[in-house]
Amino acid sequence: MFTYLLALVPFLLYFSDPILQFFSPSPPQIRRLPRPQLNEDLLALESPTPNYTCPDNPYTIHVYSRAPLVIYIENFLSPSERTHLLEISGPLYEKSTITHNGGATTSHNPATRDSEVALVPRTDAVRCVEDRARALQGWRDDVWIERLRVQRYRAGGHYRHHFDWSSGRGGGAQEGKMGVVFKAVPGNAVYWENFMADGTGRGYEETWHAGLPVRKGVKVGLNIWSAGRIE
Repeated sequence: MFTYLLALVPFLLYFSDPILQFFSPSPPQIRRLPRPQLNEDLLALESPTPNYTCPDNPYTIHVYSRAPLVIYIENFLSPSERTHLLEISGPLYEKSTITHNGGATTSHNPATRDSEVALVPRTDAVRCVEDRARALQGWRDDVWIERLRVQRYRAGGHYRHHFDWSSGRGGGAQEGKMGVVFKAVPGNAVYWENFMADGTGRGYEETWHAGLPVRKGVKVGLNIWSAGRIE
């Protein structure tokens, strides 16, 4: 009798998965969102035959949250890349604006957003940053990186709490609910995903965020926007 019991163990291990699948309901299928409308003039599209070479730039990733996905990245930009971005953005700054009605209109309101923005040219170094941002997001077919924008906040500059989607896409966090604060460290980055991966298009209320007022000096940051479809 003991011999037969031992023989039963590999049998159950081998067949347990199909048996469970037979008696368990099918997992819900994630609905694939339609391909978004894209303004290719503002996208940093990949070059099919790149004529530039990117230097190695090892960085370290720390997962802060999984739902929503929030990642803190050390050394995402190298010192030479930071210098280059500062140089090419210098003469290009304009007053930052706020987008309304799903991107239909924009306005300048320093009470809400007080900063300057520069849409930087796609030099070889900038293309290497684009490639790195794209690779960070894995082997997803439909991921587009927008052209990079450098943000400059002078003393007192800020961006009040907001979501990165239009008012009709969800969200309802109330001011006063504070979360994590990431200190501005040269070369480091924070990556997060705004929308749930369930095909509904709903945004995470936890992604309510702000650029806190600069107490002294100047803070310069880099915005890297990506768009895609839920797989």
